[in-house]
Amino acid sequence: MAHVNENFLKLPGSYLFSDIAKKVKAYQESHPDKRLIRLGIGDVTRPLPQASIEAMHRAVDEMANKSTFHGYGPEQGYDFLIDTIIKNDFEPRGIELSSSEVFISDGAKSDTGNIGDILGLDNKVAVTDPVYPVYVDSNVMGGRAGQLNGKQWSDITYMPCTAENNFIPSIPSNRIDVIYLCYPNNPTGTTLTKAELKKWVDYALSHDALILFDAAYEAYIREDDIPHSIFEIEGAKRCAIEFRSLSKTAGFTGVRCGYTVIPKEVTATTATGERVALNALWNRRQCTKFNGTSYITQRGAEAIYSKEGKQQVRETIDYYMENARIMREGLTAAGIQVFGGKNAPYLWVKTPEGFTSWQFFDHLLNEANIVSTPGVGFGPSGEGYLRLTAFGQREDCIEAIQRISQDR
Repeated sequence: MAHVNENFLKLPGSYLFSDIAKKVKAYQESHPDKRLIRLGIGDVTRPLPQASIEAMHRAVDEMANKSTFHGYGPEQGYDFLIDTIIKNDFEPRGIELSSSEVFISDGAKSDTGNIGDILGLDNKVAVTDPVYPVYVDSNVMGGRAGQLNGKQWSDITYMPCTAENNFIPSIPSNRIDVIYLCYPNNPTGTTLTKAELKKWVDYALSHDALILFDAAYEAYIREDDIPHSIFEIEGAKRCAIEFRSLSKTAGFTGVRCGYTVIPKEVTATTATGERVALNALWNRRQCTKFNGTSYITQRGAEAIYSKEGKQQVRETIDYYMENARIMREGLTAAGIQVFGGKNAPYLWVKTPEGFTSWQFFDHLLNEANIVSTPGVGFGPSGEGYLRLTAFGQREDCIEAIQRISQDR
């Protein structure tokens, strides 16, 4: 008889954004005359960079020719993209990497969810709270989370990030083996300075812990003292893995491309204390379970690093960050407390007094016809907040703030 992985049965019935989609669908069906403005799910709205479009067209033409056709590619990614990434994303920041330390994938969500394949089930995991749900749910699936007690899993350490501590997590006093950090942060849009991030690297080195660093939004950083990569911190190559995404950087949410950096120095131990390089384990995992990102996609990704591509990407990011500025200033003028939105495309909005996260979500949906994301869906410390994204069209962002202001 076949048995299921019963850890999956511990998960809530549906993913956060599925719950939101159901609520929105029900509202639309009962109010077909209302125009909704969607500022909830973090999907982009601007088209792909023209440089990427042209590169992918050329790649498609190559696939149509016998002499230039590409079949299976390397599971780790093509060297032309890996070398371009190292040259543009890391070398200018003084970070040296070899091509075998970068793994091209179909996005950071897949890799942050799959990295647990190479980590032992007895690892003690810590997450910032609120948190991107994939980090927690994938550990539930893997059997590391324990039991759900209210809104928290018994074997996961939650590190609250709220206005009261300036959204800076405190280092736990209990044993931690694996630490998930996402900066600029999803969902709060807040950041850590180099000095704050160094504390985590120092902790990991002194306690033999592993940092899983999600830098999916690094391209949105505007301030000088905010690190774009954890490897800007001395010693991080011995204790950290970094995840990157082109989804929000270059609009690849529907194309799918990202990459993971696993330095050869970073190791973990077996039950008997033997040191094992995680780079080799991840390579083995990818060769078994992943057939590589398509050639066409990787050519499109390579093009964002061209002179034209960089300019087009910057224009798109500037557009979204101008949306964020308009929204942040408009909400503040309306008397609503807002965090984030300065180095990230997310705004973390404090709910008015007397409203829970879901109550304010429902209020905005029903009264202002705006779709947001309730903060509590990202963890217990998200209660009392909403997430808004700046990925919408400019006119929608402006109208949304006008609707919210009129509703006050």
